Amino acid sequence: MKQINWKQNVSLFLTGQAITLFGSMLVQYAIMWHIMLATRSGVAMTLYVMVGILPMFFMSPFGGVWSDRYNRKKLINLADGGIALATLTVAVVYMLGYESIWLLLVCSAVRALGQGIQMPAVNAFIPQITPSEYLTKVNGVNSSIQSFIQIVSPMVSGALLTFMPFQTVFFIDVITAVVGITILYFFVKTPEKQTVTGINLSAKSYFHDFKEGVRYIWSEKFIKQLILITIVLYVMISPAAFLTPLQVTRNFGAEVWRLTAIEIAFSAGMMLGGIAIGFWGGFRNKIYSMALACMLHSIGIILLGVFDNFWWYSAAMFFLGLSMPLYSSSEMTIFQTKVAPEYMGRFFGVFGMVATLVMPAGMLIFGPLGDVVNIDFLLIGNGIIIGLLCIPFLRSKVLREIGKTVIR
Repeated sequence: MKQINWKQNVSLFLTGQAITLFGSMLVQYAIMWHIMLATRSGVAMTLYVMVGILPMFFMSPFGGVWSDRYNRKKLINLADGGIALATLTVAVVYMLGYESIWLLLVCSAVRALGQGIQMPAVNAFIPQITPSEYLTKVNGVNSSIQSFIQIVSPMVSGALLTFMPFQTVFFIDVITAVVGITILYFFVKTPEKQTVTGINLSAKSYFHDFKEGVRYIWSEKFIKQLILITIVLYVMISPAAFLTPLQVTRNFGAEVWRLTAIEIAFSAGMMLGGIAIGFWGGFRNKIYSMALACMLHSIGIILLGVFDNFWWYSAAMFFLGLSMPLYSSSEMTIFQTKVAPEYMGRFFGVFGMVATLVMPAGMLIFGPLGDVVNIDFLLIGNGIIIGLLCIPFLRSKVLREIGKTVIR
């Protein structure tokens, strides 16, 4: 593929995905806020979180197998189309006067199922259209785009809900999905996805394919080591992800603008971090980039437990966000270049299950601890442990060797 072609393909693909993601985020915030304002119930919000996580968790391995079996571009569009259809159905039902919280929860569950199919396919599709030496930069740019959307979408969703009926936001998501599907289907040029040789499409074959994918993952030492370190990292970082709003409320005050400020600071840091990775690309050995990222995560989280001035605290949140793309982009690049292509979809299906569940699982430990132990101390302790994760990155010969990829 000529250079001009791959750059055009990647640009079009990322643009289309950004448009659909923006519409999806608008609806996600609209549903969340509508449920919160209509019920003011912690149980209802818990149900909303569960229906947004569990279907994605259970669907990811199926999505991974399908991504290895079928044309990934078509699979992404089918998932996008299914999500848009569910959204359109709810919008029409609401316009007809039938309003139900349960309907919104069902819609959220269907949307999560679609994401469980879409995410492994997207992660496996990017290396199909990107030369391996540019994957880190592309992943960095993609991370920056997603962070920008995370900053903008809650503000836009809130503004739209102020001036128009709730269900109207759903139609915007349908329109953005149609635009994204059109861009991917008609303008992104890729080779046809090769399916697994000799495959049949029976249910028995599906479970055989999934077992083969798990067996492959278990047989590769670098995959096991990276996933294990990532699990520890995600568990240790979960208090920074979920308990910082509570920490801000306790330490600085319960004003909504403070909670909004730290979210914007973190997302802005992630956006700029993604842009920096897009230009720099990280170290040539991606393992060294991940080790540096752990050290930066460690510093940022410790500072969150140390600072007693809100603006310095917000600066630490920005710094933590700034360091995030260095780890995620480097790890994604290693997986996209070192996982065997015929197992790529199944790998990302399994990895998606892990990534979806680990941080909420970490909160089963740190959530209750946050009521009996000062959150400042939790963050300082977890930050120190995250810093120690540099050791296995630098000492593991397997990881150092696998990190020696020719990536810009």
